[in-house]
Amino acid sequence: MFSKIIRRSVVSAVLKESFTAEGSAIKAAGTWKDERQIISKQGAAIRVRKPCGTEINCVNFCANNYLGLSAHPEVVDGARAALESHGAGLSSVRFICGTQDIHLELEKRLAKLHGTDDAILYAACFDANAGIFEVILGKDDAVISDSLNHASIIDGIRLCKAQRKRYVHLDLADLEAKLIETANCRRRLVVTDGVFS
Repeated sequence: MFSKIIRRSVVSAVLKESFTAEGSAIKAAGTWKDERQIISKQGAAIRVRKPCGTEINCVNFCANNYLGLSAHPEVVDGARAALESHGAGLSSVRFICGTQDIHLELEKRLAKLHGTDDAILYAACFDANAGIFEVILGKDDAVISDSLNHASIIDGIRLCKAQRKRYVHLDLADLEAKLIETANCRRRLVVTDGVFS
């Protein structure tokens, strides 16, 4: 037992040393990114605590809070009411635990708003992109992706078994060439970002 503990601590020390060296190399290359600590409500203007401890006010251009609803009083009141009636979520994924009636009701309302048969909610677009391609594309299909697509689209495409092609951003001639290359596929899907970063 004692020898196992020693081996674990040696392995742990070696890993720590390796990760520390990699972290130092990333910092030396100038590509280290400290996590931004937001100490205010999410919004267009936020208060941030810098790694040195200094607090600053800044304009937030990187959130997905496009409509400014994250701290809207009606959204906050609705979240508070949902916490009271349904608790803090499913505590697992929908596939395992099921879903809640309030989510199904929202999906029905969204489907009606957009004139579709159905809708499904995801916590983030990253999750939606990770889930869609594998479901709709198989080995007999092709997915043709813009070369500047978001990382979530690229990761989602990697999960499917379809042929994967990339076309040069905004180059319709290159896209046409990829469509010709994949003409014999059962299904072809062209994927492009709605808004490029």
